Amino acid sequence: MNDRTSWEPLYRELDRWQAAGRTARFWLRDDDAVEPTPDLDTLLELTGESAVPLTLAVIPALTGEALAARLARDAGITVAVHGWSHTNHAGPERKKQELGAERPADVVLAELREGLRLLERLHPDRFQPILVPPWNRIDAALISALPGLGFAALSVYGRARPGGPLPLLNTHVDIIDWQGTRGGRSEAELVAELVAELSDRFAGRDEPVGLLTHHLVHDVAAWDFLSALFAVTDRHPAVHWSAASALLRR
Repeated sequence: MNDRTSWEPLYRELDRWQAAGRTARFWLRDDDAVEPTPDLDTLLELTGESAVPLTLAVIPALTGEALAARLARDAGITVAVHGWSHTNHAGPERKKQELGAERPADVVLAELREGLRLLERLHPDRFQPILVPPWNRIDAALISALPGLGFAALSVYGRARPGGPLPLLNTHVDIIDWQGTRGGRSEAELVAELVAELSDRFAGRDEPVGLLTHHLVHDVAAWDFLSALFAVTDRHPAVHWSAASALLRR
C-alpha cells in the first residue's frame, strides 16, 4: 500500500497525539466539480471505501442534473459553492481571480446568490452554504455581504484568521504541484507538510487540517498519495476525518 519509511514521520506524529489522548482532525475539499467523470468516480470510490467525508466545491454555472444524479448514489458528500463560472476577471499582470474588484460588487454578488440557490436546489440533501472562491481568492470588500446572501462559511487556503463576518473552514495542504508538473507532489514533501500542520495544532492552534485536491488533474502520484494517506489514517486511532457540516457546528 505504501512505503512505511516515507510515512514514518506521520506515524510518529500521530503516535504523539495518541499518547497525549488527543485526536487529530482532518477534512477533505476537492475543487472544480462539474459533471460525472471517470476521475470523479475514482475519487468517490476512494473516499467511500475509506469512509472519508468529502466536500465537493461545485462550479454552479457549469453543472446540472447529471452531477446531482451521480452524487445521489453516494453518502458522506457535502456540496459547496465554487464561485459562479470559475472565470478569471483579473488583468494579465495579476493573479487569477473571479471574485475580485474588477467588476461591480453587485454583479459579483448576484452571481454568488444565483450559484447558492442553484446548488441548493440541485443538491438539497448535500448542500452546505459554504463559499469556496476560485483560486482561493476573494476581494475583502465582498466578504461582509456574504451572510446576507445566505452563506454560512468561507473556505480558502492557509491559516484561518478569526474575527471576520463568517467562520473560516480552510485548506492547508494542496497535493497538486501547480507551479511544476501540475500533477501530484512528492510523497515526502506532502508528508512533511502534514506533520508540520499537525505539530502546529498540537501546540495549540484550534483548526482542522484541510486537504485540498482537484480530481480532474490527478495523475498516478496524486491518486497513490490519497490512497496511502487514507490507509495510514484509517488504521490510526488518533485520527478523525470530519464532514464540513460537523466542523461548522462546533
